[in-house]
Amino acid sequence: MLAELTAPSDDHRWRLVEARIRRAGGEPDALIEILHTVQEAFGYLDTTALAFVSEALAIPPSRVYGVATFYSLFTLKPPGEHACVVCLGTACYINGAPAILARIRADLGIGPGETTDDLRVSLLTARCIGACSLAPVVVLDGEVAGGQTPESAIARLGAL
Repeated sequence: MLAELTAPSDDHRWRLVEARIRRAGGEPDALIEILHTVQEAFGYLDTTALAFVSEALAIPPSRVYGVATFYSLFTLKPPGEHACVVCLGTACYINGAPAILARIRADLGIGPGETTDDLRVSLLTARCIGACSLAPVVVLDGEVAGGQTPESAIARLGAL
C-alpha cells in the first residue's frame, strides 16, 4: 500500500502530483510520468520537487536527478515570462537561423535552452515548425513570424 504523502507546501498544484503518484501506485517505474506531471504543474523541476518525487517513489535522489537531466524535455530552471523559439529546420537553417541565434546570444546572453537572468525570455529551438515557406521563422509567445533577420528578431524581443 502506498504510504501517506506529505507535499512540500500547501500549493494546490501538489495535489495534482500526489494524485498522479497514487494512480501510478507509487511505483518507481512511473518516474518519468511523475516528473512530467510536476513539470506541467510548476513549469520546471526544482530541487524540492525532485526530493519529493524521490521520497514518494522510494528511489534514490540520484536516480531522479539522473532521469531529469538525461531527458531534454525536462528543465531544472524556471521558464522565462516569454518563450522565443527559433526554428532550425533545413529551410530556416540555410536562410539564416544560426545568425538569429548568434544575435540573440550576443544581445541577451543566452543560448538555446537558457533563460535570461531576469527570467524575461527563454530561448528554445525546434527541429521544424512546418512553416518552411516563411523561413527563417521565430515563434515568440506562440506567434509565428516568418522572414526574420537577426535585427527583426531582436527588435521583436526588445518590444516585450
